[in-house]
Amino acid sequence: MNWTNPSQVDRSPLELVSGEMFAKEFGVQPTHFARAPGRVNLIGEHIDYHDLPVFPMAIQREAYLAFRCRDDGFVRIRSVREGFEEVEFEIVPGITASPPGHWGNYLKAPADELARRFAISRGFDGVLVSNIPIAAGLSSSSALVNAVGLALAHINGVMLETLPFAEVMADAERYTGTRGGGMDQAISIGGHAHHAAQIKFSPLTMSHMLVPERWRFIIANSGVRVEKSGYAMGVYNARRDESEQALRIVTNAALDRGLIHSQVTGYKNLLEILGEDIAIEVAEAVLERILFQRFRHVITEAVRVRTAIDLMASEDVQGFGWLMDASHRSLRVDYEVSSVELDKLVVVCREAGAAGARLTGAGFGGCVIMLTEQDKVDMVLEGLSQGYYGPLSLSTDTDQSHFVARPSAGASIITL
Repeated sequence: MNWTNPSQVDRSPLELVSGEMFAKEFGVQPTHFARAPGRVNLIGEHIDYHDLPVFPMAIQREAYLAFRCRDDGFVRIRSVREGFEEVEFEIVPGITASPPGHWGNYLKAPADELARRFAISRGFDGVLVSNIPIAAGLSSSSALVNAVGLALAHINGVMLETLPFAEVMADAERYTGTRGGGMDQAISIGGHAHHAAQIKFSPLTMSHMLVPERWRFIIANSGVRVEKSGYAMGVYNARRDESEQALRIVTNAALDRGLIHSQVTGYKNLLEILGEDIAIEVAEAVLERILFQRFRHVITEAVRVRTAIDLMASEDVQGFGWLMDASHRSLRVDYEVSSVELDKLVVVCREAGAAGARLTGAGFGGCVIMLTEQDKVDMVLEGLSQGYYGPLSLSTDTDQSHFVARPSAGASIITL
């Protein structure tokens, strides 16, 4: 982990904002900052919780926590953002959760997990500021979990390496009720500047890949918020249940046909044994329509991730863009997690000159990620303003609604 100020991380204006508010609120200066970036998933949606590889990158939008250690076991965190009330709790195993959807659960989650695993006992006072769009599919919630987790680990002497710490934070976030995978925590904690990363699971590994110099990924917010800890959590978890049910049925059918000789451990194992074509052939024969669609998305998205990595390595911008388009079609038709707004935004992206575009994150709203080249950025941004944001009377501020995503470094602790 980056436990001190790393040279690859530029000092953020958020450090000044959080530090000044900390001094105003608590009457002393903070001693440390914990920063954790958001992320954008380039391709590989809704498959990390099936232990299949994904291909995200950390972005320059981040959560910043100014903090100072206390002499007791209490944590007090205040937010710069209006509408987010102060959260205070005592560090014990089994911390009482806030109501569903409350932002405090993302602060309690790492404390609860670290208390269970490492018996941490020292708390802190903190001020949190974030410029990651909320409920937009850019992992603003995981950035909160990671920043608070880093602070607690640092002051309690829990010095884990990057990937083991990411696994602890992934387990921690399940405190909020969402049964996600481990992608968000891994890339937020372990990302490298200028690089995307192929993340594999069971065991967790990261392979960093330099993003081609002329490539530009642009994030565009649909304007539809999706609180994954609220209503969307039920739909999100249902997709996981459906795809797991489909896997069980296909596995039993493959056993009956003699295609496999023992139960598989998951989609990854099934793909290794059967391959894409045979797996889909068996699924189509035994699954009802909805479950077949869920199964087909998981299988084909895993193949798209593998292909996308090769296309980035060869700097094939058009081929990578085609895969993004195919991913969105699968998410819209087979996994049914898109929305009218996301579909419209994808069309506008392509009309504006993007090589490809797809929803990113859980779906149902939030953001689209698109790929273009450096010399086309201004044209694409203008096309988005004219074709989507203007007609809907949404903000055309290119720093807020749509912006170029810069592949950035992972989380760190900054000591003053």
